Amino acid sequence: NAGTVEFLYDVDSQKWYFIEVNPRIQVEHTVTEMVTGIDLVRAQILVAQGHSLHDEVMRLPRQESVPMYGAALQCRVTTEDPEKNFAPDYGKISTYRSPAGFGIRLDGGTAYAGASLTPYYDSLLVKVTAWGTNLPEACQRMDRALREFRIRGVKTNIPFVENVVNHEKFRAGEVTTAFLDEHPELFRFPKRGDRATKLLTYLGDVILNGNPEVKGKQIPASIEAAKIPVASLAPSAAEPKSGTRQLLQKLGPTKFAEWAKKEKRLLITDTTYRDAHQSLMATRVRTHDLLATAPAVAQRLPNLFSLEMWGGATFDTALRFLHEDPWQRLRQLRAAIPNICFQMLLRGANAVGYASYPDNVIREFVREAYAEGMDIFRVFDSLNSIENMRVSLDAVLETGGVCEAAICYTGDILDNTRPKYSLKYYVALAKQLEKLGAHFLAIKDMAGLCKPYAAFELVKKLKEEIALPIHFHTHDTSGINASSVLKAAEARVDIADGAVASMSGGTSQPNLNAIVAALRNTPRDTGLDLATLNECSDYWETVRTCYLPFDSGPKAGNARLYEHEIPGGQYTNLREQAVAMGLGHRWHEVEKMYAEVNQLFGDIVKVTPSSKVVGDMTLFLMAKEMTPADVLKLDENHDVAFPNSVVEMFSGVLGVPPDGWPRKVQKILLRGVKPVKGRPGASMPAADFAAEKEILEKKTGHVISNEDLLSYLLYPDVFLKFDKFRQAHADVSVLPTPAFFYGLKSGEEITVEIEAGKTLIIKYMTASEPHPDGTRTLFFDLNGQPREVNVRDRSLRVVERAHPKADPADPGQVGAPTAGVISGIAVQVNHTVERGAKLMTLEAMKMQSNIYAPIAGRVSKLLVAPGQNVEAKDLLVTIAP
Repeated sequence: NAGTVEFLYDVDSQKWYFIEVNPRIQVEHTVTEMVTGIDLVRAQILVAQGHSLHDEVMRLPRQESVPMYGAALQCRVTTEDPEKNFAPDYGKISTYRSPAGFGIRLDGGTAYAGASLTPYYDSLLVKVTAWGTNLPEACQRMDRALREFRIRGVKTNIPFVENVVNHEKFRAGEVTTAFLDEHPELFRFPKRGDRATKLLTYLGDVILNGNPEVKGKQIPASIEAAKIPVASLAPSAAEPKSGTRQLLQKLGPTKFAEWAKKEKRLLITDTTYRDAHQSLMATRVRTHDLLATAPAVAQRLPNLFSLEMWGGATFDTALRFLHEDPWQRLRQLRAAIPNICFQMLLRGANAVGYASYPDNVIREFVREAYAEGMDIFRVFDSLNSIENMRVSLDAVLETGGVCEAAICYTGDILDNTRPKYSLKYYVALAKQLEKLGAHFLAIKDMAGLCKPYAAFELVKKLKEEIALPIHFHTHDTSGINASSVLKAAEARVDIADGAVASMSGGTSQPNLNAIVAALRNTPRDTGLDLATLNECSDYWETVRTCYLPFDSGPKAGNARLYEHEIPGGQYTNLREQAVAMGLGHRWHEVEKMYAEVNQLFGDIVKVTPSSKVVGDMTLFLMAKEMTPADVLKLDENHDVAFPNSVVEMFSGVLGVPPDGWPRKVQKILLRGVKPVKGRPGASMPAADFAAEKEILEKKTGHVISNEDLLSYLLYPDVFLKFDKFRQAHADVSVLPTPAFFYGLKSGEEITVEIEAGKTLIIKYMTASEPHPDGTRTLFFDLNGQPREVNVRDRSLRVVERAHPKADPADPGQVGAPTAGVISGIAVQVNHTVERGAKLMTLEAMKMQSNIYAPIAGRVSKLLVAPGQNVEAKDLLVTIAP
């Protein structure tokens, strides 16, 4: 028979010590076979049959002639969890894929997809042996083999053995029996991505339960594959031509602005990547679709002035609804378009949020955005407050970015009956911004109120009064604002915004393709390639069908705009909220109420976040069947739970309009609370980044990047939900948009590139019948291998007892003012509360409202919990007087 003799070698005395003899082959025999080329198992069997070692059948060399080829090592892959002291794990192997290739040998055990492992048997799955010309090479080959394993469903020791074979001492052959004790780093394991399983779980959930973002909305009957514009018409073109980004880097911001002002052509900013889809489709366009046209834009439109592609509502929506990292979008687009200036919309003291933030958060946000590739920062304040813009303006100037200060246009400078927003008002603002060091001045006509002749007069006057190049931004809600761009160009505006044809019009920007064509063969010819713009338009026309559930903007221009004044970027978002609150069929009433609320607030500049506050109040009043006149009838001791955003704005957290807030309305909304004095950010304590990062890492359980920390500081709750989703489902931005929103049909196959060089080919097969726990098994083919995931079927549920409604006749019964989700609870049963004490917070879409105690007393019943969905008038709390 064959046997194994074991020894220990003492590195200090250089002596060998005998341990034992085993009269059998042991598991390590594969190492000997790899380095000698001798089949020990065959030899063992032949010996048992009576053959001698050196006869014609066995032909074994004599001991002194046994060859030694290189080095080999063996790893036993077991279902033992190294993070739990190698405790055996058991269960069902959902996925099994083994490595292969030169120098790799596998000796299989119980490993295959679908195998059920019990705690009663050996935990060995497979032995893998790697060979190399020397030990480091063998370790390198073993590392590759271990990384190629895909074993899902049970824990394995692979992370541990990977650490061992990659350790420098092990590769040098310097390990002793104290190796594990002396190197605790062997037990530090990187978290496994398991991206494929997570993506399949997400797809399975959408297939089975639907994407909540599109559920109940109009779904496209069919979706065609969009034709992506050709990146370059010249076969030899490798890198895109130098563009405005290289010019900016060469000249610096000040001389770059001087260059822009000297240009005879009308410079163009393309808003397709940001404001166009924010205005048309509630900001729902995904990074996957933006990246598709990026090579063509970089190669064939290098003479664009800039691409507006970040900021505004894109930050919030990416995290909240698309489950995407907005910083990753910036990085990916920057890598794809290295030659054209990127432009973002920065809400002054509100950054990309809906509240004021500490000054150091604003500065750090600007610094990080600039470091990640942002070039031009269009800075504005939602109330045209210069003081609220100052910190952001200074931060941009300090980083070396281009500072484009914006005046927000509202009203009508040609209407003498509305003198509040006159030509003189805008000129005065522009002069102040010029003194603060801005490189460019933007006219931000966020609602499309700037009519053609008003645009001409405004640009003409500003050109006479200030030396800065002027950038005109408008929306085409009325249907006539391409004419406003042409009249502004006639008045020598330097830059104008537009969107490619199929993403223009309505609440978006004017038609860029048409503007380019209209200016052909004139002194203001843009020089842009119309054929490329038309190809991009064809692409977006097809892609828009994927976003049909969100494509709720007006289908044609409408002069009602001049009555309601809803900003283009808010229109579709507000309409989405109205539909969600059951007010979609009353949209024209919503428009009218919006205008009335604006007058109630004192006829303010309406742009995020102030426009959101007007929208919140509009929907709140309609849901409560109230009017602005009803609000004015209230005294300071009322019990109406106005939206938090409204109360906060009138308390001064967004700043104060130039002429202040209407005093009576402010007193009613604040209910006796004193408003904030001065600039909101000045009284806010600086954020402690180190402390906040430590807190966030404890909440998430993993290391946090600087970008993630900033996202958390701007949107704490939204970021935590996003991070939880990301840990559960990986980066879903890599999925094709139809699959992301609508899932897959049986037999449908998609290709998903999870990183450069790593592609998943996913084919959905079918779903099982329900299991007793309410889940179903969904079956996929992944790169030709069967894979399955279990997903809870949320349509299978126990019929619940209807939630009780609040009795309006009982003052102690507190009901939900609108439908929404309970996002926080401030009381418990048996708590004593005073009248007006905060009970809980209700969130409906992005609007939060605090619920207050209508009477003093003891909380006798608490009928809801955080995260619970409630309908209007559902009983939340009962208070016993």
